[in-house]
Amino acid sequence: MDKNTLSENIFKVKTESDFNRLALEVYNYQYNHVSLYKQFCDTLNRPAPQHYSEIPFLPISFFKTHQILSDEFSKEDVLLFKSSGTTKSIRSHHYIADVNLYEDSFNKTFANQITEPKSAIILALLPNYIEQGESSLVYMVDALIQQSEDDLSGFYLSDIDSLIEVIEQAKRTKKKVVLFGVSYALLDLAEKKIDLSGVIVLETGGMKGRRKEMIKEELHEVLCEGLNLKHIYSEYGMTELLSQGYTNGTEYFTPAPWMKVLIRDVNDPLHIRNDGKTGGVNIIDLANLYSCSFIATDDLGVQNHNKFKILGRFDQSDIRGCNLLVNS
Repeated sequence: MDKNTLSENIFKVKTESDFNRLALEVYNYQYNHVSLYKQFCDTLNRPAPQHYSEIPFLPISFFKTHQILSDEFSKEDVLLFKSSGTTKSIRSHHYIADVNLYEDSFNKTFANQITEPKSAIILALLPNYIEQGESSLVYMVDALIQQSEDDLSGFYLSDIDSLIEVIEQAKRTKKKVVLFGVSYALLDLAEKKIDLSGVIVLETGGMKGRRKEMIKEELHEVLCEGLNLKHIYSEYGMTELLSQGYTNGTEYFTPAPWMKVLIRDVNDPLHIRNDGKTGGVNIIDLANLYSCSFIATDDLGVQNHNKFKILGRFDQSDIRGCNLLVNS
């Protein structure tokens, strides 16, 4: 199957067999065209996979140290996203050969799990992402803001008072109001003790070295109290992925249909466990067609059918998000 056919079929996945078939096709494409991934697979010296669970998962740290891009493209001709982080951290690089794959992915997932952008007012409190630049999250939220076609939609750096004023105006409309916010900035907002009842507050990212890290349950409890909300939504996304998962106020993320989460044994990273226990989070993201779709993240989590919960991170990893290491 050529790359154009692969690209067209990603968002047509409906069944488990559809996913398995396409995942194996994407694996074959990336093995033959992404040199680093081929080297990684050859080093493992494993039999050719017959099921997506047998496909080798590339450690996410390689996005910090290597160029991961199909040899059919040049890095000078593609879009580059870089991860956020503290001043001491090395930023991941994700080369995007086809931005339409990214846009199709986030548009479909946001519409299916949150709301149609055209029927919403979308606000963003993402100061550090804007300051550092080359952010996939800012690209996504900006596209959603443009689609909302509402004058109230927009980004806010650190002007919380202006944001509060706009939220009050937005709440008087009949539209859904969605606020994307990095965790530490949402805590700044919560300290104002304002009423955001009826607003979908979507927490993403983490403290970014600005505040003490908190477990997600504690963070959401503080935010709910300070913002007069019953629950907080969360986004699971990262620079190295072109797809997202969202919670709807529960602890579990629902991935996009072209995305799959598998849990690996913390002591044997080549073993996928199916016992509902804590392990390392492996992600298959078929939208990552021209980089690597099979990634072993630094997150710890558990799986519940087609949903997953993030419990923490491996202690040797850079801090990302608001989760802390927990014991398996």
